[in-house]
Amino acid sequence: MEEILNDSILTSELEKFEKKYNEEMEAGSVSTTTQFEYAWCMVRSDLASDMKTGLVLLEDLFVKHPEGRRDYLYYMAVGHTRLKDYSEALKHAQAFLEIEPNNQQMIALEELIKKRMDIEGLKGVAKATGAALVVGGILGLGFAMLKK
Repeated sequence: MEEILNDSILTSELEKFEKKYNEEMEAGSVSTTTQFEYAWCMVRSDLASDMKTGLVLLEDLFVKHPEGRRDYLYYMAVGHTRLKDYSEALKHAQAFLEIEPNNQQMIALEELIKKRMDIEGLKGVAKATGAALVVGGILGLGFAMLKK
């Protein structure tokens, strides 16, 4: 699963799909296939702004083309995981598993998302504890100086 999350697209490949998407956009109609391919390329970009654009395109497809919802949910879960938006990623993973509950790849992604959520939660607790200790130390120093 890590390899899918770490998979980056080559600039030349992204440019190829971007060109096709823009040509169809200028012609007045973007096919579902072209939008999906471009969205998936954007989700695989190393730039957060590209990933977010890809997710918007996938969400649009999800709403307009119910026949592909399974695929759109999968790639939205991957995209949100790459952006470290784990709560959103988990929602998409769980929605996918409602459609296909025994999909081992999505089960593995769901477990990875939960693991990362736990790790991020622990980091947050550590940061909050560290900040409290710093504030406590400053207050203690301030009180000690006031007594002098």
